[in-house]
Amino acid sequence: MAATSPESYATPLVSFSKVTCGYKEKIVFQDLSLRLFPRQFAGLVGPSGAGKSTLLKSILGIVPLISGDISFSGKKVNGKVPPEVGYVPQIETVDWDFPVTVEQVVAMGLYRKSTRLPWLTKGERRIIRELLDRLNIGHYADRQIKLLSGGEQQRVFLARALVANPKLLILDEPTSGIDVKTQHAILHLLGEINRKGVTILLTTHDLNAVARHLPWVICFNQKIVAQGDPNEVFTSKILSRTYESEMSVIRQGDVMMVDDSPHEGHHFEKHQHEASAKKHEHSGEAHSH
Repeated sequence: MAATSPESYATPLVSFSKVTCGYKEKIVFQDLSLRLFPRQFAGLVGPSGAGKSTLLKSILGIVPLISGDISFSGKKVNGKVPPEVGYVPQIETVDWDFPVTVEQVVAMGLYRKSTRLPWLTKGERRIIRELLDRLNIGHYADRQIKLLSGGEQQRVFLARALVANPKLLILDEPTSGIDVKTQHAILHLLGEINRKGVTILLTTHDLNAVARHLPWVICFNQKIVAQGDPNEVFTSKILSRTYESEMSVIRQGDVMMVDDSPHEGHHFEKHQHEASAKKHEHSGEAHSH
């Protein structure tokens, strides 16, 4: 999928204008200007502590702004939860001991629209079941969520975020804690959702998954270091600046791989080589005797 260029749209869906954000003890980022456009599928990458989760939460109104403005569809939403936004938290932050079924979790996503929660109308129950079927977890509707695998739990929270038909879907580390096969399945599913018109912004530490699946990437470390198509933005220079550590990008044909520990690899190879050399040395000594 080609990267959606900001110039393709006159009005951004989300706009940060000189935003300073943080907590009483610590400013996380300041004077940040950023725009996310309709139908974009963007990944926010950077080291731990860079402010990625805080950036997401500032859009949701969870973290207060110190200064500046955040707009959604042209309207300021500073400190308020903007309408038509779905949020998928890090699954590690969820209390899995809370006794709740899959259907009940998804129904929580209707809290702004439904006046009858926790009771569901037949229409709401049908919408939930259809969505769960679409995400291939319909047969788990009545199951306790703690009994599901990590990938299945991720799909349940994705369903909760999608049930109210959001314009923007925000996901914090959706590929964390799940196996590689499930990571690809989740990202492929998000690609399908994006093609149906939903704008997506997610954070992830998996740079190689971003390179394979996402058309737009924002390198972030308390400020925007670079943004654009991963094929253009993922360079050793930009990633090293973003992570404040040496990064290597290996390209072979259409395949790109990010190595976040280039020296460790050489170090390992060197020791292997030295060990092998010593082994041959001792072997030679043994034969000479």
